[in-house]
Amino acid sequence: MLLEARDDDETTVFKAAAASVQVLVEPVGRWFEAYIRRRSRNVSASFQELEEEEESSEESEDEELQLEEHPMLRTLDPKDWKNQDHYAVLGLPHLRYKATQKQIKAAHKSIVLKHHPDKRKAAGEQIVEGDNDYFTCITKAIEILSDPVKRRAFDSVDPTFDNSVPSKSEGKESFFEVFAPVFERNARWSSKKHGPSLGTMDSSFEEVDNFYSFWYNFDSWREFSYLDEEEKEKAECRDERRWIEKQNRASRAQRKKEEMNRIRTLVDTAYSCDPRIKKFKEEEKARKEAEKKAKAEAKKKEQEEKERVRQAELEAARLAKEKEEEEARQAAQQAKKEKEIQKKAIKKERQKLRTTCKNWNYFADSEADSVKMMEEVEKLCDRLELTSLQSLNEILASASKEDSKAAVEKQVEEVNAQLQKEKDAEVQAWQAARSAEQASGGGGGGKGWNEDDLQLLIKAVNLFPAGTNARWEVIANYMNLHSTSGMKRTAKDVINKAKNLQKLDPLQKDEINRKAYEKFKKEHTSVPPSIDNALPSERFDATGSDGNTAPWTTEEQKLLEQALKTYPVNTPERWEKIADAVPERSKKDCMKRYKV
Repeated sequence: MLLEARDDDETTVFKAAAASVQVLVEPVGRWFEAYIRRRSRNVSASFQELEEEEESSEESEDEELQLEEHPMLRTLDPKDWKNQDHYAVLGLPHLRYKATQKQIKAAHKSIVLKHHPDKRKAAGEQIVEGDNDYFTCITKAIEILSDPVKRRAFDSVDPTFDNSVPSKSEGKESFFEVFAPVFERNARWSSKKHGPSLGTMDSSFEEVDNFYSFWYNFDSWREFSYLDEEEKEKAECRDERRWIEKQNRASRAQRKKEEMNRIRTLVDTAYSCDPRIKKFKEEEKARKEAEKKAKAEAKKKEQEEKERVRQAELEAARLAKEKEEEEARQAAQQAKKEKEIQKKAIKKERQKLRTTCKNWNYFADSEADSVKMMEEVEKLCDRLELTSLQSLNEILASASKEDSKAAVEKQVEEVNAQLQKEKDAEVQAWQAARSAEQASGGGGGGKGWNEDDLQLLIKAVNLFPAGTNARWEVIANYMNLHSTSGMKRTAKDVINKAKNLQKLDPLQKDEINRKAYEKFKKEHTSVPPSIDNALPSERFDATGSDGNTAPWTTEEQKLLEQALKTYPVNTPERWEKIADAVPERSKKDCMKRYKV
């Protein structure tokens, strides 16, 4: 430790520092020796830590070893050595996995001095020859407990270890008293030393989270090779040895899986019963509620401010709208007044025109001419504007009968010419619309549709409803087979014409349906009535029956398959509808083809 410099001290450089020199360092020390020892023995660091821990405990052990002799030691079966408690055989049941190598060796030495066969034989006791003497159990115990690998395998299946997991009802009553010892005794299987403890009710969230993170990611060194049912050393050949190794690996993996499930169940049960978790959740919930409330308050204030601004805007808009409406209302009232004045003036002028013409007997000598002129005068009253009526009435008021008649006839000619011009314009517009409709709806190479094709299209659309597979191709094929015009229609032509038919007004649709009905009635009234003397239906074969004997074409086969898909088994009068879909084929032909 450097001493603190005094105020009157001065710093003096006696010699400059030498330049850096590269030196070859030889790897030595206890850490390097531990690495070499692990590599030569092919063991993991955990075994090395266990040995060092045992050595350190041996060095610090000063108290006298207390042995508890096994009460049933003399009755043990050497052949059943795998099921015996090796710690109890050596008199160390109270220390078990905490016993050091020094304690194990001392216990073995003490028990050998007492139970060695030569010692017992000298005392006059009868000794069992060979490996059948119980002293073999002592030999097996020291053999297993003195080897770190075999000892760890035995410790993994310690018969005194409690593998039980507390239930939720036990944990809820007294959580820390129930789960603290359970986690403490299961911590011995952890590959990481000095794991976190369960803690107390006052533990922080970080401590609790660290504890459960450790146990949810628990790395256990516990393995179950000691419970192998078969020993590969006893195998007679290589194949049998491989089979034994395979069986042992499978059983170890299964037990390891069960062990990890047990640990996971323990952690899940503790987590669900931990009152601290419930407390943290309630605190988190309260915090979120507070944040949510604060957020809601801020949002509410923001909404109130927006609502205030919106109300102000609405009020301003309302005032502006009321002003506009008031102006519009006044303008409408003014326009209405002007319209009423104009209407009254027009009515007055019309009445004046009618009265004048009536006084002149409508400028006719016969009653027929008078009626005709009356109609023309009414036409003038309907078509002429106010100014025209006023001008005409002024002429009639000052002119003679002949001049008045000439003025009225001239005005009638002008009105009739205007009506004829409007009518011609309407006819031209209708013809142009008709031509455009035919141009957009015409198919089959630009040719038009006759009434038979339209009726056939309506029938095909009803016969193959929406949902039919490749519906418009099927309708086009159906029309090409049944059409008498000889024009081939594509699916595009059929779709365009169907859309145009949908745009027709109800009167045109009724006209097409009426013509279709008249054609149907005409075709069926020409057929003489026949008496149905048919016999009950009989089973028939595909050959030797009445009907169309011509071979089925590809188009007919496609139509039959499409009809079978369109009309499922539960369709009423299924085969009649299928026969209608296939031209020149009867119901019997379709049924025969289906059975073939």
